[in-house]
Amino acid sequence: MRLDDWTHKKPVSRRFGLDRGTPVDRRYIEAFLAEHAAAIQGRVLEVGETTYTEQFGNRDRIERSDVLHTAPRAPGATFVGDLAKPETLPLGEYDTFLCTQTLNFIFDPAAALAGVRRLLAPRGTLLLTVGGISQISRYDADRWGMYWGFTPQSLERLLDAVFPRAHEIRSYGNPLAAAALLYGLAVEDLPDPSLLDRSDPDYPVILAAVARVP
Repeated sequence: MRLDDWTHKKPVSRRFGLDRGTPVDRRYIEAFLAEHAAAIQGRVLEVGETTYTEQFGNRDRIERSDVLHTAPRAPGATFVGDLAKPETLPLGEYDTFLCTQTLNFIFDPAAALAGVRRLLAPRGTLLLTVGGISQISRYDADRWGMYWGFTPQSLERLLDAVFPRAHEIRSYGNPLAAAALLYGLAVEDLPDPSLLDRSDPDYPVILAAVARVP
């Protein structure tokens, strides 16, 4: 596909390229989780489903795998709770929490991170990803809202309040990745997917963080 085939026209996909192949942001999310797969152990919680727990976790190191959902009777949900309402969450129940692409859809991300901290046991680990530059996810916006696009500075301040001096943030993305995601191009549409791997801090497509409970 040539650049002039899609520039200034309608998006190629309004589903982040998912209907064409691998979304650009998912490439970054999965690279981050693969890098930190060793942290997925013990009692593991994931938002919405167990996809990444199963993909990156080692079954021999996972004691229990649970799913958090906000909707009652959601398929596969182990329990229903709201990260922004800590009273709906168990205390110190999990060793690892996979929280991918969730805070963008919660109006009060500071309260949600306090809820995350409540869920984690001593020495527990949060593996977090949030979107920076992005399309609106119409599916999510119409159901529970899409409120934020994060920057390294905003995520740093949010994490500092809950995991002071106990977190690491990494930014993924560059101008090509941002443009491709906004137009809905998939990784497979690009002539050389490795061009996505160069990081430019001024074009954060995905921000990822590891945070640990002392």
